[in-house]
Amino acid sequence: MKAKKRGAKLIVADPRFTRTASKADIYAPFRSGTDIAFLGGMINYILENNLYFREYVVHYTNAPFLVNPDFKGPGELGGVFSGYNEKTREYDMKTWSFQLDENGLPKKDLTLENPHCVFQLLRKHYSRYSIDMVSSITGTPKEKLEEVYKAFTVTGKRDMVGTILYSMGTTQHSVGSQNVRSKAIIQLLLGNMGMAGGGVNAL
Repeated sequence: MKAKKRGAKLIVADPRFTRTASKADIYAPFRSGTDIAFLGGMINYILENNLYFREYVVHYTNAPFLVNPDFKGPGELGGVFSGYNEKTREYDMKTWSFQLDENGLPKKDLTLENPHCVFQLLRKHYSRYSIDMVSSITGTPKEKLEEVYKAFTVTGKRDMVGTILYSMGTTQHSVGSQNVRSKAIIQLLLGNMGMAGGGVNAL
């Protein structure tokens, strides 16, 4: 509430209308268990609209690192990543490795245009998360999704910062780790990790 008085915008995304939601500038309901779709839509929105903090992404994330050309994503392999063994239900992650130079360091493409760099693979993976698809999965109205995405992604600048706060509802799922990872991807794209007032914070 103190931050709001100083001009901060409070966005609440929650299946329930809570006391916190009643104080929010924007409240977005979504179906329980559809967090990844909701967040994936924001990742796609950032990438499609070039709202990421380019300097931060290039120099402080693994986005420019080149991945093994044999790596394939679930869009190409019917829902699984390359290296999946149906019999053991485990992954051989050999194709997930980075390409290394003669010193054993990951090769990079600072332009972020190489189709094998992490950034382009991320873009390819999340390209399916259109506003229409996310709305159909989450039940969140399209205009509400766009309002949330637009409001939060303005923080992807040198002089702005945004934080993501979550409580037990994010982690108490079979895919709780993926929920948190999705939030971390958003914050890394926007340059909000390692910044005062930023990060992904458990309450």
